[in-house]
Amino acid sequence: MVSMYQFIGLIPLFPLIGFLINGLLGSKIKSEKIIGSISVLAVSLSFLVSTFIFFEMINLPTEERLKIVTLFSWINVGSINVDISYQIDQLSILMTLIITGVGSLIHIYATGYMHGDSGYWRFFAYLNLFIFTMLNLVLADNFLLMFLGWEGVGLCSYLLIGFWYDRDFENSTTSVAAKKAFIVNRIGDFGFLIAMFLIVQEFGSLQFLSVFSQASVIPSGDKILTAITLLLFLGATGKSAQIPLFVWLPDAMAGPTPVSALIHAATMVTAGVYLLARSSTMFILAPITMDVVAVIGICTAVFAGTIALVQNDIKKILAYSTLSQLGFMFLACGVGAFSVGVFHLMTHAFFKALLFLGAGAIIHSLHHEQNIQKMGGLKKYLPKTAATFFIAAFAISGIPPLSGFFSKDEILWKAFSSGSIWLWLFGIIGACLTAFYIFRLVTLVFNGEERFDEDLHPKEVPSAMTIPLIILAVLSAIGGLIGIPHFLGGSNKFEEFLEPIFKRANYQLPIAHDEIFMEYLLMSISVALAVGGILFARHLYLKDNSIAEKISKKYNYGYKLLFNKYFVDEFYDKVVVNPIKNFSDSVLWKKLDVKIIDEFINASGRITEYLSSLFVKIQTGVTDTYVLIFVMGVVLILLRMII
Repeated sequence: MVSMYQFIGLIPLFPLIGFLINGLLGSKIKSEKIIGSISVLAVSLSFLVSTFIFFEMINLPTEERLKIVTLFSWINVGSINVDISYQIDQLSILMTLIITGVGSLIHIYATGYMHGDSGYWRFFAYLNLFIFTMLNLVLADNFLLMFLGWEGVGLCSYLLIGFWYDRDFENSTTSVAAKKAFIVNRIGDFGFLIAMFLIVQEFGSLQFLSVFSQASVIPSGDKILTAITLLLFLGATGKSAQIPLFVWLPDAMAGPTPVSALIHAATMVTAGVYLLARSSTMFILAPITMDVVAVIGICTAVFAGTIALVQNDIKKILAYSTLSQLGFMFLACGVGAFSVGVFHLMTHAFFKALLFLGAGAIIHSLHHEQNIQKMGGLKKYLPKTAATFFIAAFAISGIPPLSGFFSKDEILWKAFSSGSIWLWLFGIIGACLTAFYIFRLVTLVFNGEERFDEDLHPKEVPSAMTIPLIILAVLSAIGGLIGIPHFLGGSNKFEEFLEPIFKRANYQLPIAHDEIFMEYLLMSISVALAVGGILFARHLYLKDNSIAEKISKKYNYGYKLLFNKYFVDEFYDKVVVNPIKNFSDSVLWKKLDVKIIDEFINASGRITEYLSSLFVKIQTGVTDTYVLIFVMGVVLILLRMII
């Protein structure tokens, strides 16, 4: 019987073919339908192959599920041998299903959203290229191939954020936002690169299985392992937009909404979480790093959640929500619950992609209006969008039995059972903030009085956009059922499926409070606070904003602090960006470049010119002179030989 594993190369190949066809021939293909069909088909075929491999995997014994498929040799230098090889296991196939499954729905949605855009073919070429690079990132069996995909998604992010490069964005242009994302990510990528150098030096290999098997016997707390994991985490903070490298993600909303849904909600920003999960064997043996991961994660979750409370741009609110949810994923990884972090990664992909696509439908119906203060009463105009958006809002708020409830509640329980009451407490605060700001958004957009211009006549978006919303709504509703914990009567199939991956870490959480009663109590507190946040938001914003306005006026300084995002961008400009610019201008350019490098080059030119002026005197063009010089040369040579 032919194994589907051998067809793993087709998964990234299909999007690559789609990119090449649309990228090379798209400008000549006049039909949007053909361009969109090529792009959608490419990702859908990848999802189909992934599904076949997944079903074959679950029918295999656990010990036979891991396979390495080598496509061809890549680098062979000294003792370093790196192949283009894909590692098929429970974690990689799960990520592949998320990327290609959610990616297919977003591609379908984009065919309607981007209708009529002059860069239609270019947009879908970029989307397919992104899927190709992201699949290489999660399927790679070694750090170098992962890094290739890592850099590839960074490039695609730059191209897609700045897709409308000629449009204004926050007193600037989208191209500036794209450059910001690209540059900030380079900081994290530098950490990843240095980590790979240390891995080669320490383990003599970049292949996951080899590195992790050697790392597993190293004593916990080893300095080199701590350095490697901290550098890998630096890379993860850049790609997953955690403190302090989070500033690029809100500005990334300059790109088309399908880009926000695909890259900045469901796939690329979760690459950092995937890196930690894949490298769990090393991270578990570096307790200092684990503490850093947990603290940075929970700080980001609360920090971003507070900013989202007062923002008015619908996409910006969802962007800060993404930062917050990523913080919860890092919190889970930081306390050793890697499978729970990946579980929340999956459920987040469902409901956050739905929220972004729903926001895109709203923006589309209001002719690109994004200010929620200029919306209201849209429920009767966009019934399908409203219904699906409400499901996503309840899911992200952690309301049972929707998907976000199971994953977020499990994270809070793992944080509590790790022995740190503070991690749990701030996690509860972050969860309450989530419920409040998301229902502030929902209430101001779909309920209350109509605040949009009278000449706008919002209507439901085409079926190409509503069908993905409905499918994602179903996934947001039932996606968490595969991870029902044991104390609720479930078998937690999700954790059971991933258990062999994280078993290699040989780590058990220190359970300090394992009583079922305590789990029920903490779960009840979480749900009660989430419901309280929802009701409070509805109370403040349902009929009018008078109470909210009074609060904002009373706490004007705090409101301005949150509205201006704690002035972090201004701080970075003053402390980092402007000093570098000034140093580059006054020292590197005017002194080093102009006075030293340019002067050196100019001086070499002047010296050459002077020497040429000397030699040119003997270049008379007269034959007799040349004969005389020739004879003199012969005479000098003879004299030298005689003497």
